[in-house]
Amino acid sequence: MALLHKATLRPTKLDLLATWLPDREWYTGPAGAEVVSRGAYRFDDPAGEVGIETLLVSTPDGPVHHVPLTYRAAPLDGADTWLVGTTEHSVLGRRWVYDGCVDEVYAAALAHAIRTGSGQAEQYFEVDGRREVREPSVTVTVSGAGNADAPPVGAVRRVVDEDSTLVVTDTVELVVVRRPAAAADADGAALLGRWSGQPTTVPLAYLRAR
Repeated sequence: MALLHKATLRPTKLDLLATWLPDREWYTGPAGAEVVSRGAYRFDDPAGEVGIETLLVSTPDGPVHHVPLTYRAAPLDGADTWLVGTTEHSVLGRRWVYDGCVDEVYAAALAHAIRTGSGQAEQYFEVDGRREVREPSVTVTVSGAGNADAPPVGAVRRVVDEDSTLVVTDTVELVVVRRPAAAADADGAALLGRWSGQPTTVPLAYLRAR
């Protein structure tokens, strides 16, 4: 389960993405355009140290882009080129925001979601000692779930950023679909999603054993 904080971020996640996205190989849209949210979903870090959130964003008239992010309390070693930016969280303090594809915590969470068929984490706030569940803005399902007893993914060994992003780990290859579309076919066990404005389920990511 993912605990959310009722907090402010300066700059906001969308502000960070508006600067970062235009330099991505897979981005389609003008530089300097407003970035708007189309939905988001989360995974859980079992250690409770790293925030894992995936945003679906676009410019007002552009295609939707699929952007996994991780939020850390300190810089991630060796990942400077994958840093989206830093932000001040009114509850947690400074957070380092990374493209999740380079972060082994994200890779492990994505693989777990696909292998077990668990999909996204339930999101909730703590309000006066009570748990208040937040309804997801993206509906996530799994197709062709893999082996839940498979070995851990291990370290991220290589990331190839093209139209989709290939994440090579010790035991699996993960492909993150950057511009989800109804016509796309998933090659392997897959994470699928739909959101407001996207009435049919489309592939978001898929997993292949190495």
